[in-house]
Parts: sequence; C-alpha cells; structure tokens
Amino acid sequence: MIGIFDSGLGGLTVLRALAARFPDSEFLYLGDHANVPYGNRPSDEIVELTRRGVEELFKRDAKLVLLGCNTATAVAARRLQQVWLPGANWPGHNILGIVAPTVEAATQTPWAVTTPQYPQKYTTDLLAVFGTTRTVTSGVYPEEIRKRCPRMRVFQQVAANLAGAIEDEAPEDELDGLVAEAVRGLRAQTNGVEPDRVILGCTHFPIVERLFAKHLGSSVRILSQPEVVADSLEHYLERHPHFADCSRAGGLHMLTTGSANEISARAQVFWPDAPTFQHTKT
Repeated sequence: MIGIFDSGLGGLTVLRALAARFPDSEFLYLGDHANVPYGNRPSDEIVELTRRGVEELFKRDAKLVLLGCNTATAVAARRLQQVWLPGANWPGHNILGIVAPTVEAATQTPWAVTTPQYPQKYTTDLLAVFGTTRTVTSGVYPEEIRKRCPRMRVFQQVAANLAGAIEDEAPEDELDGLVAEAVRGLRAQTNGVEPDRVILGCTHFPIVERLFAKHLGSSVRILSQPEVVADSLEHYLERHPHFADCSRAGGLHMLTTGSANEISARAQVFWPDAPTFQHTKT
C-alpha cells in the first residue's frame, strides 16, 4: 500500500493522477484538515504534524508515503528522511516528497546529481515558480534548481489567496483575477520577459492551470506537478519493486483528521469522483 499525506485538499490532484496511472495499486490518503493551513505555522510544528501523519500511514500498512503537499515537503521532508526515519522503528519504509520530481523535471537532472552536469549546466532558461507564501519563502525550488543548473534564472511569485479561493469554490472571475495578479507580479520581476517554463508549486493550482495558461504567453510550458509526480513514482517503483508489491487488490481509502462529511463535500472541487472520507485521529 502507498500512503499519501497532505495538509489539506490540494494533494487530491496528485492522488487523482496516481490512481489513473496505477489503477491496480492500493492508496491510502490522509489529509490533516484539523490543522490546515500549515503555511502560517512554525517550521518545527510543520515537521511534527507531518511526522505524525506519516507515522499514522505507516501504522496502517503503508510502506511508502508520498508527501502530497509542497509546504510539508519543503519544510519537513528532508528532516524526516535524514533524521527521523533512520532512528525510528520502521525498517523497510520510506518517505518521498513532491519537490524532488518537480526539480528533476525542471532541470532534466536526476535528484541524486547535486552539481551541474553537461549539458544542463549551460541552461540559461528563465523559470518561474508560483506558490504559496510558505513554499516561496522556503526558497527550496531556487536552491535545488541552481545546484543543478546554476545559469538558469529562477523567479518566484506568491499567488496570494489563490489556494484558499480554490477550496472555497470562488467564482471564475475571482480566480481569474488572482491568477492575473500573480502573473503581473511575475512580469514586474522579469521586466516583462516571459518565462520559458513555469512550475505551479502548489497542488491546488492545477485546478486553475487553464487560467495560468490564459495569462501567460502561448510559448510558456507549464509543468503539471501531478503528472510529473506520477512519472517519478513510476520510475521509483521500477527501481524499488518491493514497494509496488505492497499493493493488494487495488483501491482508494480516504482519511481526514477533520469532519468526514465536510471534507468529502469539499473534495469534489478537486476530484468530482473522490471516494468518501473517514475520520481519524493522529
């Protein structure tokens, strides 16, 4: 079984892509909706909440857990992978994040390669990252991209209030205005130069990818994070088939630390056919 941990509902865009890519695999999704949002919490608190969610999924037989949240990945993944997991009593388990596959796709460089490699070191593309305040201020995307492609120009832009507006089912014109505002902010940084590629660094944003495409130039390539993550997981399972073997008869199981009825209703914004959530405590 593969676990997906999310601080909210955006990770459903990732789970939806994974369920389509791996129809015979079993997924267990846990959304920590009782503590959302994570973005205004101290880093140590985000790490602890993420650790509790991961451990709950481990206890429920998920051997591999994917953090389907950019904030949780940016703030907590490295500490959990390098500090907590080696000392915890969970042999044969692992934690993955969604930043690494996104950086791999943006740089065309494997995550394990942390120094420039020909020909990527000559890349001078302009890349834009749209994200929430916490993901942008973490600086994880520019840091990891420049390790691999130091000549790539990376600009970050906060898309203020967009994630919340998506969850609240804001009308199209309001969403369009928030995306347009974010794109104007990016162009102010780049002096009007359009990026070559764009990372939508929040798992909510694929819901309005069409609006980003509308306001960006027609030549701009938008990296679809759910599809990038699905590609990466497929390659990971090829290299580590014992995690793939953990799936049994397939299926989707949904857990929330919040109200099951409320979250089941709100999930329809992200996935109209999402299974019903069950309440759990971590």
